[in-house]
Amino acid sequence: MAIILITTADLGRAGALQRAFEPDDEVRFVTSAGDVRAALEPAEDSEAALVLTGEVGERPTRELISAVSDNGRHIAVVAVAGVGEMLPSELAAELRIDEVFVEPVDPDEIVLVVRRLIQRRRLQVEIGIVGNTEAIQEVVERIAQIAPVGSTVLITGESGTGKELVARGLHRLSPRRGKPFIAVSIAALPETLLESELFGHEKGAFTGASSLRKGMFELANGGTIFLDEVAEMPSGPQTRLLRVLEQREFMRVGGSESIKVDVRVIAATNRDLRQAVALNEFRRDLYYRLNVLHIHMPPLRERREDIPLLVHELIRELSREHRRAFKGIAPDALEILVRYDWPGNVRELRNLLESMVVLAPGSTIRPVDIPPDVRRGAERGVPGRAPVQPPALRHEEMAGREGLSARLPQMEFVFRTLVDLKFDIEDLRREFELYKRRHPELTAAREARVLEVPRATPEATMIEPLVVGSAAEDAPAATGAGAPGSAEEGAIYFRPGMTMEELERAAIIATLESVGGNRRLASEQLGIGERTLYRKLKEYQIDA
Repeated sequence: MAIILITTADLGRAGALQRAFEPDDEVRFVTSAGDVRAALEPAEDSEAALVLTGEVGERPTRELISAVSDNGRHIAVVAVAGVGEMLPSELAAELRIDEVFVEPVDPDEIVLVVRRLIQRRRLQVEIGIVGNTEAIQEVVERIAQIAPVGSTVLITGESGTGKELVARGLHRLSPRRGKPFIAVSIAALPETLLESELFGHEKGAFTGASSLRKGMFELANGGTIFLDEVAEMPSGPQTRLLRVLEQREFMRVGGSESIKVDVRVIAATNRDLRQAVALNEFRRDLYYRLNVLHIHMPPLRERREDIPLLVHELIRELSREHRRAFKGIAPDALEILVRYDWPGNVRELRNLLESMVVLAPGSTIRPVDIPPDVRRGAERGVPGRAPVQPPALRHEEMAGREGLSARLPQMEFVFRTLVDLKFDIEDLRREFELYKRRHPELTAAREARVLEVPRATPEATMIEPLVVGSAAEDAPAATGAGAPGSAEEGAIYFRPGMTMEELERAAIIATLESVGGNRRLASEQLGIGERTLYRKLKEYQIDA
């Protein structure tokens, strides 16, 4: 049972929140940092939340939050502020507050968000992913969403971002969690042995095959197989892998009988597979078969706010592993690690911290314990590696290469643009064909309708707006910018030049008005999560 800690800075709010949380959660009032530490002693990070009801910027509240984050602890923190004490976003980011509510607010809404935050913490602990940034939370939500199904998943991201961690999380949260999980590094296997390792071989299939050997797919039957660095797979095994994905069967090397398997395939790569397909280095049909569901792991430099959490968590883990009593890291040393770009991502961070935990003379990591190349890289804001100098060129070679080097960035940009455009057109065509097959009656109805948009002429610089909404077909032609009253109330009007953000803001406002400001109903009608709706309300500065 989760422990909910509620501060008593505002007794009215605290009492209402306690009544809303009970009896499902263990609710405790806290007034000081000592109360917080005592209440959290028996609780896990994923089983607790702190709800702040007073002035968040004041010293007592800061001490409470500091007590929560002692020893790298990062439980869910939610703040409830009054109308006149709007919490600045910078302060919320500084104090690592997950969600901020401004009165008047429904206590049940706070309960819903707190429980979802606790559930998300449990998922992160289960998966092993650390981070509070939006990019990481989207990854966690994506894992929870697609883990129960059996579809193939493609995980992309730079080396060291934790792609195998995502794959193991997908397996752990799936119905196959009691079955085998087998990870295979394609790049680590010689091409001559790759098919034998994946699909097995019969006795005498080739020189050295002295006995029958089961392959990875056969051993993973009923479970999950993780194909890391799948872009490095040669063309021959690619064909056999495609058959396994489509027919769920294969033959051992040298065998004559098909073997049926029930395996979920999760593939990962740090390369751009779309570009590999365009260069004929990877099969197009295999790419589409692998990319049924997709998860992208962001590099560490794009989520620097997660670095302090990662550092504290890794120091605790490495201290236990090496049996060293480590207090943590000094603030100025942590600032250096946050500024560094981490070309090797989390793997590089872990290796560096392990070396410092083992070799640092004191019980706290200080700036002097950080390697010089990392300190220099943090000062420049780029990876601290010495640039590789090209070999010296003769004078006559320099003139010929200057023109080519000047054109290389433009040539690469044009090539990538053409590749992306080609894939976008093919994806749209495939989606449209699939839509027509699934909805023949809707397709016929849509083909019978033609929507003509008048073009601007030198004499007429204004284009009549199009009405977007349920009243679009029956409404009279709009003639003004907003055309109030020209269609049913609640319709949304599109004006040429409006951005997608403006349309989205208008849709949110209209939906909230139609449901009387109920965010839960509004999120259901908009087809988005409540947390996403809360974020967009703040982003678009919508009062609801």
